[in-house]
Amino acid sequence: MGTTSILNKKATSPVRDRLPKAAVSYPRCLVSNGVNRIIALLVIFLLTFCRLPAGEISDKKYMKNNVAHLDKVNFDNPFGVLEFLHWNHSWNNYKYSSQRDLEEVVSLMRDAGVGWVRWDFLWSDIEAQEGKFDFTKYDNIVKVLKNNDIHILGVLHYSTNWASSCGEWNCPPEDNQKFVNYASKVIQRYKDQVKYWEVWNEPDSAIYWKKQDSLKSYCILLKEVYLAAKKIDPDCKILNGGIANGLVSINHLYDNGAKDYFDILNLHFFESPLHGKNGIKAVISYPNLAYKIMVRNGDAHKKIWITEIGCPGVESGLKTDNWWMGENPDERQQAEWVKEVYGELLKNQQVEKIFWAFFRDTKEHWGNGVDYFCLVRWDYSTKPSFEAYQKRYQEWKKNKAVRPK
Repeated sequence: MGTTSILNKKATSPVRDRLPKAAVSYPRCLVSNGVNRIIALLVIFLLTFCRLPAGEISDKKYMKNNVAHLDKVNFDNPFGVLEFLHWNHSWNNYKYSSQRDLEEVVSLMRDAGVGWVRWDFLWSDIEAQEGKFDFTKYDNIVKVLKNNDIHILGVLHYSTNWASSCGEWNCPPEDNQKFVNYASKVIQRYKDQVKYWEVWNEPDSAIYWKKQDSLKSYCILLKEVYLAAKKIDPDCKILNGGIANGLVSINHLYDNGAKDYFDILNLHFFESPLHGKNGIKAVISYPNLAYKIMVRNGDAHKKIWITEIGCPGVESGLKTDNWWMGENPDERQQAEWVKEVYGELLKNQQVEKIFWAFFRDTKEHWGNGVDYFCLVRWDYSTKPSFEAYQKRYQEWKKNKAVRPK
């Protein structure tokens, strides 16, 4: 993240439900005729062992087709969220410390219409010691998301202390090959479940990449990961680390030769709903200006993903410091902003996915309005913005259904 810019009810069988009545009524009518008794029993046998499997086969075929349909819909679904599903550490208040927490938030995502989740495959979690890989937590998260037909944009980052050029998480690796090795292990393991990968987060921000050099060193790392990823999974798609500092940074990507090493341009930008019409005008214009740079560099065929956009939604009466863009919007203002942002950006043919940052509030992590960016409160109760997001998704789904093929 950048601070810049159901059936659980048991199914019943029609045959089984009616069987007691049939078993009683047939013998009463035919008890005097042994042949008829045999016929009656044969009828029951056929109903039980022939008709039921046919129904089950039909149901399975329907469910298989329906799941495939849902999967396709969600693949096209432009509604994404950024959520820190891997957070189970002291520094994030153990946000997802239990299976119940994870499954509850993913269930809410599905209710909202979320088709894509952006989350971190954190190097320091996966390879805490050089050469020792632990995927247990990540296997579980991937499984829960896939079981709910939610697609994944995996972020490959930050440095692990033993490989960092400065010993901290936000410095580039001392040896790029060590990062490429970690990224390769992740892509290899999940290549059948995850097809979209982002290399680092906001490498044009000093918060996330020290020291800044106009993306020169980052573009070298991006190229090396891209080439390794395509060898492992030629069908995967690579996104640049979300750009946080506007058009200048997009130009730096191209100036440093990164054109052939990302498949989708990845942007992060924020505006406040309290800025009035100027705010939404800025949201509309930025991807258009970014696309002009893409066209100028021969990348007109590529799509844009906005993998971070959002604003606080602070509950009435709750006191917290302002976010970096000034006064915190309240929950009602946040909901209106969700409607405006998705309503306008979905009109742009170049913008393929839009990820709201974030899904569930954090607990005293940033110590300001950023803790309340989300559609769902810390206690899993939904905000007005959740309903606004859900409504926009339903509108998109309805329009997609009636759109001519």
